[in-house]
Amino acid sequence: MKLFIDDANLEAIKEINEYYPVDGVTTNPSILAKAKRDPRETLKAIREIIGEDKIIFAQAVDLTYEGMLKDAHMIIDLLGKNTIVKIPSTPVGFKAMMALKKEGIPTCGTVVYTPMQAYLAAKAGASYVAPYVNRIDNMGYDGVEIVKKIQNILDNNGMECEVLAASFKNSQQVLELAEYGVGGATCSADVIKAFVKNLAIDGAVQDFVNDFEALTGKTAMSALGE
Repeated sequence: MKLFIDDANLEAIKEINEYYPVDGVTTNPSILAKAKRDPRETLKAIREIIGEDKIIFAQAVDLTYEGMLKDAHMIIDLLGKNTIVKIPSTPVGFKAMMALKKEGIPTCGTVVYTPMQAYLAAKAGASYVAPYVNRIDNMGYDGVEIVKKIQNILDNNGMECEVLAASFKNSQQVLELAEYGVGGATCSADVIKAFVKNLAIDGAVQDFVNDFEALTGKTAMSALGE
C-alpha cells in the first residue's frame, strides 16, 4: 500500500518525508487554504521538498468542464512529472477525466462517497479514486468496508486504477486497509506520527540503551573503540 502525506504544512512535510517511507503528498483546496499563502507557491515548495521522483496531488478547483481542463494543464505545467490532478467524481468531472486521459494527464477521482462513483471515475480513466473514510462513517456507513468494496470492484473488473483512501481519524483504519491490500492511503502528518507513537516502544528502546550503558559505560556500539 502506498502512503501519502495529506498536508500542506511545509515543516510537517519536511519531517515526515525525512523520517518515514512515504510516496508523496496529497493536497486539496481546503488543505492549501490553511497555509495562508498563494497555493501555487505552496505546491511548488512541496515539490521542492519531496523531489521529482515522488508523487504530488493537486486539485482542479473550477467546476466547469473547460475550467477543469485549464486548471489541470496549469497544475501539470507548475509541478511537472509525477503529478496527479484531482477531479471531483461528478458528471462534469467524469467528462474531464476522459478528456485528460486522452491527453496523457493522470487524474484522481476525488470526493468519492460511494462505490458507484469510484467505478465511474475508474471507467472514465482516472488513475486513482479517493474515498473519504471518516466522512463516510459520519454519514452512517462503514467507511473502511466501503473502501474494501471499491478495491474489489477495481480488482474484479481489471481496472487500471488504484484506491487512494483518505480522511482518517485513527491509525487502526489505515492498518485495516493495509492488511486488505488497498492501493494507497493518505493521512495527515499527525496521523502518520501516531502510527508508532507508543510508550511501550519508547520504553523498550530506552531499556536497551540503559542496559548497554550499564555494561560498557557507552551509549553507542560505535563508541566502544574510542
